[in-house]
Amino acid sequence: KMPLIKETILQNDPSEAESGVNKPETPEQNKDNKSLCLDDHSPVNQPEAHLVTGRSETDEVSELSTAHEIVINQDFYVEKNILSPNSLEGSFVETMYNAFWDHLKEQLLTTPPDFTCVLELLKEVKEASNQPFIILLSLLLPRQNRLRNEIEKVLDMDFLKQEAKHGALDVPYLSNYILRLMNLLCAPIRDEAVQKLDCITDPVQLLRGIFHVLGLMKMDMANYTIQSLRPYLQEQSVQYERAKFQELLDNQPNLLDYTKKWLTKAVRDLTKPYPSSLDSPSTSSSLGCLSTNYEVDNSELPTPTVVLYQGYLNLLLWDNESEEFPETLLMDRVRLQDIEAQLQQLTIVASVLLVARSISGKVLFSLPEFLEKLKCITKALMKDFNSKPQEVMLNVSEQVYQKIHQSLKNMRLTPLSRENIASLKAQLRNIAKKDNCIRTIFDQRIRLFLKCSLIHGMQEALLHFPGGLLRIEGELAELGWKFVSLMRHNQRVFSPYYTEILKHIIPPAQAQETKVKPI
Repeated sequence: KMPLIKETILQNDPSEAESGVNKPETPEQNKDNKSLCLDDHSPVNQPEAHLVTGRSETDEVSELSTAHEIVINQDFYVEKNILSPNSLEGSFVETMYNAFWDHLKEQLLTTPPDFTCVLELLKEVKEASNQPFIILLSLLLPRQNRLRNEIEKVLDMDFLKQEAKHGALDVPYLSNYILRLMNLLCAPIRDEAVQKLDCITDPVQLLRGIFHVLGLMKMDMANYTIQSLRPYLQEQSVQYERAKFQELLDNQPNLLDYTKKWLTKAVRDLTKPYPSSLDSPSTSSSLGCLSTNYEVDNSELPTPTVVLYQGYLNLLLWDNESEEFPETLLMDRVRLQDIEAQLQQLTIVASVLLVARSISGKVLFSLPEFLEKLKCITKALMKDFNSKPQEVMLNVSEQVYQKIHQSLKNMRLTPLSRENIASLKAQLRNIAKKDNCIRTIFDQRIRLFLKCSLIHGMQEALLHFPGGLLRIEGELAELGWKFVSLMRHNQRVFSPYYTEILKHIIPPAQAQETKVKPI
């Protein structure tokens, strides 16, 4: 039997009650699942939508974004979009859906029975359709020729039409035949749902349940196909994505306007004076990395690769409300926003740990479980940090103090003095300020580590991991791999376009490429 890649989400369907199918978790119940909703065309979920100017561009963008998602997102799977029953669209679909099945029931109760709707359903079971119902032939593997021939024979539409014309169409037999095929072809997780269909005696409810479960089976097959093709897609993704983007560019010559602005800003950032000593060459040299900025009279002039990497780093400081996002990175905008949020969280966590360590002493911090507990406390309270930073850090300060106090008590160590308690809470609350010196230093060090990872590769960056960030080494390494892998893929796909743009931005004498180590 075909393995199931991911649990899919059922569409709202009253037939669930009759078929006994249990509804899997919704995205709200399981937010770790990453998926593509087949019916989701909202601009919120398609940040690349403004690239589209016509129907053909819509198809090209859809193909490009789907291929990119499969390659980049290892958790990618297909699920059915759920319409809220309280929404206008959901109410309309449910009404039409129920009306169809009621009409089918009326046809079968007439004398003689009218099999018009039944024939249409059987045709959809066998052949391709734009409806959300599933096709038995699409569930077959290429080698299953005998079964394919059997389905063609049993569900021969010309023969079934003749039977219907003479009132001899055996609906129960055909339903049971389809059920037997479903038992044979379904993924193990669908066994129970298919078996429960055997208990349904009403022919209309049985057909309704069959189509419902067949819908799940098609998504199972889609996910199985995605997993099987992923290695091949990864090999071909660079050429495919570049070719698809070129098709869009041919239709829209100004498609790279925002990308040009983005790279131009990166050059300006690299050729302006250092804003502070924190970004000086001496600071970055300890990491074996280039500095964050270049002075105007610096002999080490920015190369196209360094400019590109500076541009990538600038994406982690991007205004989320701005529409001027580089076109070549639109498909990764949500991922980059997520990385930016994780970077901010790590900055706060590192700041909290440093303050707590300076007040409570090294004894507690020698215990890995204590360190992890403080991390968990801080991360758990970070949800509303952007909207309520003072309130969040007030809660963090109280929770961290309570944990330190209890741990010192459990270890029979000297409790914190009143002065230390006041200092601890005040310093933790002060982290809410953007210009907090501890927070600023950690933010710059984390970004510098990411830049080193881009320029020298993750392996070397980890060998020279900055000592001040050791308490978040695991989390930062994971974030670095995610960011670098994403940006390197983008670089491989769009490097010809970046090279051409930078020819007109960087003087030829400066455009001397240096060898960049692989990830």
